[in-house]
Amino acid sequence: MTEPPLLFSFRRCPYAMRARLALLVAGCDIILEEVKLSAKPAALLAASPKATVPVLVLPDGRVIDESLDIMHWALEQADPEGWRNDVDAELIARFDGDFKHHLDRSKYPERHGSDSDAHYAAASAILIELESGPLPTGFTAAAIAPFVRQFAAIDSARFAVQSLPSVQHWLAAFAASPLFAAAMLRLVPGQRAAFNRDAAGLSGPAGAPESALPPPAPPR
Repeated sequence: MTEPPLLFSFRRCPYAMRARLALLVAGCDIILEEVKLSAKPAALLAASPKATVPVLVLPDGRVIDESLDIMHWALEQADPEGWRNDVDAELIARFDGDFKHHLDRSKYPERHGSDSDAHYAAASAILIELESGPLPTGFTAAAIAPFVRQFAAIDSARFAVQSLPSVQHWLAAFAASPLFAAAMLRLVPGQRAAFNRDAAGLSGPAGAPESALPPPAPPR
């Protein structure tokens, strides 16, 4: 019997989050290994010299070590919610580039020697742009929401009072979704476990309403 693919992951990493979300939506059956970033396993280092998560090792030996590529691979297996019809590559690149740049320098100013407030304001300006247009769904939502969540957690009280009602509602719905809860399966570092819809606690088949990211809705 062929072994399932192996995903090296770190639960709180936004890149790994979006890979896990797509794997669950597609109904993939994989083995998940939680990685301690300060003590990366030899198998991860052998599979990918980049030594960053996520890394997906396929049964035929192929290695996919970019999170967006893992998402696309998963959805090539099955795409019951039509996520591949909603890929805004330009918006994803904006969040992977400018937004992540400012996020890191606001959250870790001591690491970057940066002005936290200035970078917080720059990241907020990108969210104001997001607020003004249709909010993303499907693939695009899964690709960027983990980074918005990480930014909101820098100072939750500060984020809550910003004039971003639609983005705040969108993020809250994402974080409260059964799909996100399933993607955040908790393992101890070094532990390997089955990671699929049943193991992650999603009761319905791929494409079932309870396993989807919620659509954007107006704020209350």
